[in-house]
Amino acid sequence: MWGGSDETLAITTLHRALDAGINFWDTAPVYGFGRAEEIMGRALWEGNHRDKVVLATKAGLDWRGSDGIKRNASKERILQEIDDSLRRLGTDRIDLLQVHWPDDTTPAQETAEALTEAKQAGKILAIGVSNYSPQQMEEFRKYAPLATNQPPYNLFEREIERDVLPYCRQHDIGVVSYGALCRGLLGGQISMATHFDGDDLRQFDPKFHKPRLQEYLRAVHRLDEIAHGHGRRVLHLAIRWLLDQPGVSICLWGARKPEQLDSVQEALGWHIDDTMRQEIEQALHLVSQPLSPEWMAPAAH
Repeated sequence: MWGGSDETLAITTLHRALDAGINFWDTAPVYGFGRAEEIMGRALWEGNHRDKVVLATKAGLDWRGSDGIKRNASKERILQEIDDSLRRLGTDRIDLLQVHWPDDTTPAQETAEALTEAKQAGKILAIGVSNYSPQQMEEFRKYAPLATNQPPYNLFEREIERDVLPYCRQHDIGVVSYGALCRGLLGGQISMATHFDGDDLRQFDPKFHKPRLQEYLRAVHRLDEIAHGHGRRVLHLAIRWLLDQPGVSICLWGARKPEQLDSVQEALGWHIDDTMRQEIEQALHLVSQPLSPEWMAPAAH
């Protein structure tokens, strides 16, 4: 959903990521309706890399009907997706299996019991969720231990600071933050002239439409100025800011070309001090009404 990608280039990028020390790989069955897992599986086994990677995928979405993608965390669907993912990834275990979106029509107990069954069978090693509220995590934890939650989190999308992040810190639940670069906005390469077509989901993101885009780009420009004052760019600042947030365990960001990984090292080996943090907060005020990523949520049953 990013305007298309090249399979060979994707595998080369995955191998470059491993060379750069990126050993946590996250995917999901719904990405390309299985295709992303197949590509990742091929990358894992070309060079025998499986044991070098912490492999995370998801379950709980159903795209088989005629009415689009729907949430379905029933026991039958969860167990079927796990088996399908193992086959596509070409592996005998998934290190972290996450419920992709909360499904209010399926009891948390049913979903948790399905994942516990898969864990006892050795098919998955740890249980996580994604996009869950504290209330949903609290209910889930009655029936199964919860290792992680994967919420959207970046400089422009900070809703989890109100409740999700404090809850995860309190209960020792790892936060696997996704959307670190806010779908490319914080990469520093997007301008008013940038055009999105094909299956690119940014066509539907209100942040990328006038008049809001102008505000976001002004903020990006100011953040880039702050980063330049420390010998770096806005991309490095955005990733470092996330990694420095208390409670954040993993910062997820995507790359489709090997050269897009060249920035990794520039995000490591330093920290954002109090002065820089204050400058960042002031820059974010250039966005008058920050938008949440709620538009990305799939439909319920």
